[in-house]
Amino acid sequence: MGTTISDPLVGRLVDGRYEVVSRIARGGMATVYLAVDRRLDREVAVKVMHPHLAEGAAGTAFVARFRREARAAARLTHPGLVGVYDQGVDGDTSYLTMEYIDGTNLRRHLGERGALSVEESFSVLERILDALAAAHRTGLVHRDIKPENVLIASDGRVKVADFGLARAVTEVTSTTTGTVLGTVAYLGPELVAKGVSDPRTDVYATGILLYEMLTGRQPFVGETPIQVAFQHVNSDIPAPSTVLPWIPQEVDELVGALAAREPDDRPVDAGAALAALRRTRASLDASTLARRADVEPTIALHPATVDPDSPPSPDGADDHEDEAGGATTRLDVGARGSTVALPIGAGIRTAQEQAEQERAAHAPQRRRRRRRWAAVVTLLLASGAAGTWWFQTVGPGAYTSVPDVVGDDQAAAVEELDGSGLGSSVTLVFDETTPGTVIGSEPEPGARILEDGSVVLSVSQGPEMTTVPGGLVGASFDDAQAALQAAGLVLGQTETPYDDEAPKGSVMAASQPADTALPKGSEVVLTVSQGPAPVTIPQVIGATREQATKDLESEGLVPTVTEAFSDTVPAGTVVDQDPTTGTAGHRRDPVTIVVSKGPELVEVPSVVSQQYDAAAERLTELGFVPQRQNVLGGFFGTVRDQTVAPGQMVPRGTSITLTVV
Repeated sequence: MGTTISDPLVGRLVDGRYEVVSRIARGGMATVYLAVDRRLDREVAVKVMHPHLAEGAAGTAFVARFRREARAAARLTHPGLVGVYDQGVDGDTSYLTMEYIDGTNLRRHLGERGALSVEESFSVLERILDALAAAHRTGLVHRDIKPENVLIASDGRVKVADFGLARAVTEVTSTTTGTVLGTVAYLGPELVAKGVSDPRTDVYATGILLYEMLTGRQPFVGETPIQVAFQHVNSDIPAPSTVLPWIPQEVDELVGALAAREPDDRPVDAGAALAALRRTRASLDASTLARRADVEPTIALHPATVDPDSPPSPDGADDHEDEAGGATTRLDVGARGSTVALPIGAGIRTAQEQAEQERAAHAPQRRRRRRRWAAVVTLLLASGAAGTWWFQTVGPGAYTSVPDVVGDDQAAAVEELDGSGLGSSVTLVFDETTPGTVIGSEPEPGARILEDGSVVLSVSQGPEMTTVPGGLVGASFDDAQAALQAAGLVLGQTETPYDDEAPKGSVMAASQPADTALPKGSEVVLTVSQGPAPVTIPQVIGATREQATKDLESEGLVPTVTEAFSDTVPAGTVVDQDPTTGTAGHRRDPVTIVVSKGPELVEVPSVVSQQYDAAAERLTELGFVPQRQNVLGGFFGTVRDQTVAPGQMVPRGTSITLTVV
């Protein structure tokens, strides 16, 4: 608490925005604070670079590199990566603001558990590799994967922290001092021996992590960081089954592949390593996955608030407020994740060193072993000055600058590197530039590199191509969009005309024909039907049949005609319609019209010789109007004649006069 209170940044407002609440952790390169972002009203972690890193020419290079790496890290968006929000300079303070994670880190988790089960180890590593794969796909390498940089939130989420800082410091220190900074327990052999790294360097560190999670110990330990680095460069990682005999061969092979000494023997990046991990887990039974090494915890279980992004320290003096990772074994150099400065090439074995180490290792008594080690140290010190001069001037430690071959074709770039005494290897990448053109190098142009080092060239193989899928025209919009996405193409601004024939939502046309070869990410525009255009049903009642049909067809409607008798509407005139006038519809909708056939005609029957009452009743039933005309008084009541002859077709309501005698 005293250090927090006395820290001059606590209570200060950084850059007019971040109110520092408390110090979380301090290391050799940075101090991390809990702060409140006043603008967005949220808790953040503020990492403040130590002022000495910005001093002199190397400091200027570091600040520039740090800003570039911070911007690159901020572009990474993945649930397994600690988000980088902002970076800036406030006076002499170079800072970085990040997502604040309330939880613990993998170092403390291991200390409290001793070791993890096979299933939990695989689960943690799977999330680490998934996050690293997202970074590797964008060309970013972490370079300092260690338990302190793996955060475990209180809700169980696993996050990788500290992208940018390790790379920025490594680039500057390797160029200006011929050293590489890193956590010795997890440094890849190529980083120790040659000062170079790529995604496979991160994969190596994850292999060490997996070994440590399974066994509760690190594979290489020593009295000094140099001894540990020596083992990384010259020894294969031991199989976990040498510590835990029940570990199956599949797990041994996975650890050996991830942490292979030769980068070419490892998975090419975190994505490939993730696939290998999942294959291995699928091959194991439930009982094996549930097993855990019986390792005594080194930290008592108790709640703690943990640094969201534990900073490394070159001198090992990580001043964590919660003492996370404070318990270490005597030989576990760098177990707390402290960063050390190693001369590039420090782990290269000499015959004399090997002989002295073997003699010391087999000495029967501790006193004799100490005397022999003292002799080795004396010999090394005595030859150190001459050896250092030779190593850095004419030997393998001599440095040169990487030529700028970006923009050259591959053959010319390889020839130029060869002329500079440098080896080269080629990684083909998809790019918009002309195939065969160098678009980047690792190390970057102008960087310092050993005279016999090797440069990895990124060479364009042109844009990644794909083909326009078939069957787009006539498909539904959703199916066509899914097909374009599966082919790696981008849906352009969709055109949506009305069409009388194409169903609504169906694709009428595509801007590129099927099977056309296009660069991935190209835009394809789809023309998608909205179906028939909307119309309002017009009034056709009272029009002639011909006029009504013409009016409906002019609106794109489809008339259907029926006929009916009408006593009031002339034949050939529309008496009714469905839908009714003013109804909203669409082109190609059917409209039924009813056309009058005029009055209905009825055949007149013969009623002559019938009695008038019976005759009148029958005519009335048929809709006629009977009239009586008596002759001679109509005494007998018999119909002798009718005014409309039998068999004639006349309208209902016609009056028929009957002559009655």
